[in-house]
Formats: sequence, C-alpha cells, structure tokens
Amino acid sequence: MCGRFNVTSDPLQAVFMDLLDQDYPGSDNFNVAPTSNVWVIRGKLGSNSTYSAIEARWWLTPNWAKEISTKYSMFNARAETIEKSSAFKMPFRRRRCVVPVSGFYEWQRTEDQKQPHYVKPAENGAMMLAGLWDEWHNPEDDQVLTSFTIVTCDAADPIKFLHHRQPVMMRTNDIATWLNRDTDTETLQSLVKPRLPYALEIIPVSKFVSNSKNNGPKCIEPAGNSHQIAAQT
Repeated sequence: MCGRFNVTSDPLQAVFMDLLDQDYPGSDNFNVAPTSNVWVIRGKLGSNSTYSAIEARWWLTPNWAKEISTKYSMFNARAETIEKSSAFKMPFRRRRCVVPVSGFYEWQRTEDQKQPHYVKPAENGAMMLAGLWDEWHNPEDDQVLTSFTIVTCDAADPIKFLHHRQPVMMRTNDIATWLNRDTDTETLQSLVKPRLPYALEIIPVSKFVSNSKNNGPKCIEPAGNSHQIAAQT
C-alpha cells in the first residue's frame, strides 16, 4: 500500500522543469498523509497539448459522489481490480496522472512493533507514482474538488519484507504512455505490474514519522543501517 509519502523541492524541482518547464509550485512536506493536498501532473488532452500540474486532494472523490467523504478507503486503487471499480474504472481509462514524490514510508510489522522505513530512489532523484484523478462538483455552491488516488500492486519480491503491497512506480519512458489519454488498456495494464524500475534505498527511520501531525526533516533521519535494492523491470 501507500499511506504516507514525502515531497520536497529537491528533487521535485527537476521533474517540474523537465516535464512542464516550470518551478515546483509546492512546499516541502515530509509527512504527507491521506486527505492532504499535493501537486500532481495530469495527462495530455490531445496530441498537441502539454502536461499540466494541479494541486489535488489525496483521497479520490468520484465525480458521481453525493458528497465528499472518507467512508471508503479511496487513497489507494488496487491495480488488479481497477477496471471493475465504479470509482476507478473511468479515471483509469481517461484521467490518469503521475504523483511526483521524494519517497514513501512503509511500516514493517514485527512481533511487538511496526518499524517505519523510508523508501527512496538510490540515486536521489524523484519517484514517479502512478495515479488517477477525478473532479467533483457541488451543484449547490459550485464547489469543485480535484482529487487523486495512488495505484498499488503486489510488492516486488525484494521489498515484500516491508509490506505485501507497493505503489506502482513509473520509469521515465513510461510517463508519456501513462499520461496519454489514447493509450489502450492492455498497455496500461502492463505498466501496473509489480516491478522496481530503479534501484531503491530503504532506510529505517524513527517512529516520529508514525504520527501524521509530525513533520520536518526529522521524519527521514536514519534510525539504523540502510540497504539498497537493485532495479527489477
């Protein structure tokens, strides 16, 4: 699963300059939790259009929902059932996005505790996560909410010790395919399989990050020896 992540201008500035030719518009948040607002990059609307960035709420609200609610866990979308879900099937076909992050957190369960780990690219670049977005309108007051969810899949073997699920990570050359509205579903499904498109560094961190109210660089301070995982594509 993916229930917490980290966004910082370094390395996200490079992503926004490369894809959109603009500065990263967000602020540093070392402990992003569901229902927080972050910046995502949306797909092309036509062959001559460019990508666009938008600030969106991390917990998808379907366009057909009667109200904004957290009754159901909509911050992750399972790749295996994405085309069967009433909430996710249309965004999967027509409203895909990527979520640029510095890294994400996962909690390893042991007999007596849950040890948080910080997972980031070993080369210190950004991690691009597959996402879906939607737009909800309130007809009573014209309120518009743009929201998104992160696509997850079974964890690749080298990181199963952390959790049995992982966010879907995009390679650089997958982004254009994922964001193109005309990409066929068979190709899209091939992109949401378990894999590690780049080498990862996994760092044990303190339980400070476990409280979603805590923030700042202390969230990623090492609390043990890190180790690297080779890419698996």
